[in-house]
Amino acid sequence: MTVFYGGTHHGRTFRDRAEAGRVLGERVADWAADTPVVIGLPRGGVPVAYPVAQALGAPLDILVVRKIGAPGQPELALGAVGEGGIRLYNHDIIAALGITPDRLERLADATAAEVAERTGQLRGDRPPLEVAGRAVVLVDDGIATGATVRAAMAVLRRREVGELLLAVPVTAPEALRVLGPLADDLVCLTAPPSFQAVGQFYNDFEQTTDQEVRRLLDLAAAPVAPAAPAAPAAPAGDAGAAPGDAG
Repeated sequence: MTVFYGGTHHGRTFRDRAEAGRVLGERVADWAADTPVVIGLPRGGVPVAYPVAQALGAPLDILVVRKIGAPGQPELALGAVGEGGIRLYNHDIIAALGITPDRLERLADATAAEVAERTGQLRGDRPPLEVAGRAVVLVDDGIATGATVRAAMAVLRRREVGELLLAVPVTAPEALRVLGPLADDLVCLTAPPSFQAVGQFYNDFEQTTDQEVRRLLDLAAAPVAPAAPAAPAAPAGDAGAAPGDAG
């Protein structure tokens, strides 16, 4: 299922990440999956993922992942490191650049330390949700190159998710062509040829803070308070005694 909404030629602009998440949530609300888990990529993907989780009635989690950048070319990924010590490598790129095993290990170890630090800052003592065998909705606020999202998808596959839906408000068309075949399902609201940066499609694209990520995770984890029972209707004729009726 590859779905576009909102026009692919000129794009659409969202007020902020919360609005983008609400629209995205409407599009995936009828996704045929039992007990899904929604995962937002920190930090910007979490405010988008929160309304999606609400729309699906699903738990919300995060996935911290980092590319292992090539020396002198940080945007070129030698691989990726995800939570739980998962490491993935792009062996063709490693071989082409002549990266030795020792150097690769040092680069991966440094990246793993970054992942551990960021995970502790954002997750605290909260354990990750179990995703093995479950349907997962992976959400980000937008995709430019797709390298981080691709790494996150690879980590989720390694964690043996049952089904993977990639849901994003806006995507560069080039990234869409690469990522589409890697997902079981894909929902993208717009993928305009005019794409230059994710922020051009948001009126408010302020950086999401660590505090906001933690707040949304706490909100998503909070138990829903049961509705207060309705007050019983007063019996007919018992609205209160009229003056002079007492005694």
